[in-house]
Amino acid sequence: MHPHHLAAAALVACATVAHAADPGIASYTVDASATLMTDVRTRGISDSLNKPGLRLSMLAAHESGLVALAELATVSKKQFLEGDSLGVTLAGGYRFGDPERWHFGVGLATEFFPGAKFDAPHGFDFGTFTPTDVQTSKYDSSFAVLEIGYGAIEGRVLNVISKSYRGADTGGVCGTMLALMADPTQGLACYARGDHGSRGSWLFDIDFKQPITPSTTLNLHAGYQKVANFSEANFSDWRIGITHKHWGFEWNVDAVGTNTRVRELYLAQDGTDLRATDNAKLVLSVAKHF
Repeated sequence: MHPHHLAAAALVACATVAHAADPGIASYTVDASATLMTDVRTRGISDSLNKPGLRLSMLAAHESGLVALAELATVSKKQFLEGDSLGVTLAGGYRFGDPERWHFGVGLATEFFPGAKFDAPHGFDFGTFTPTDVQTSKYDSSFAVLEIGYGAIEGRVLNVISKSYRGADTGGVCGTMLALMADPTQGLACYARGDHGSRGSWLFDIDFKQPITPSTTLNLHAGYQKVANFSEANFSDWRIGITHKHWGFEWNVDAVGTNTRVRELYLAQDGTDLRATDNAKLVLSVAKHF
């Protein structure tokens, strides 16, 4: 199970477009961008198994405050099993208030990974000591989003309204712990709680952007995810980065990291090796806006 989330950035990016919209020139704006990254990270966790990737985004904002996002990103088939190596995010919402002072946003977002799914036992027979009830789970998730900001500070709260969050169900969480942890105690205790999804999970984010020069910005982020029914999957994340605009591109350097409770939930099978996706790392990226 690899919980991470792209929609946390959706309203932030949409806000930039919305705040830039000039009703005296046009009633809406559209911003398309392509970003090449040394690692595709979401909430501090790698989606690309620590390898380079590409993200394509299309943002639209209307002067009324309506905003929308469509995004494609490359992901690893070794994490999003049987998938097409793509993650898709769609988000829409409404923003209001003063961008220089208090401002707010509400919206809905969904992310899905075409073809990606996994089979895992959702039960455990403690009499015969064997896993039971194998079911197919997907990584797709949907969210309700609330944003509250003041000036350069942006805070977001996301609530999972889909059946599960990124495959965080009994099969994904309990099955992974039982299979990968040397001590089976936690995995068995997880199964003993019964079959559950993770609807009702909460994701919290706060971001701050401070211009250093006209072309350079300091970016700070902190986040926390509280996964319903599976506290083992709770974790916090952080990011410290610099964005510099030059030659028509945005150049980014970000130090990212996480504090996970059960690291086995963030390991991915790569051939005969298990690779961590939650390790601290320096991520480089370059973006072009069209």
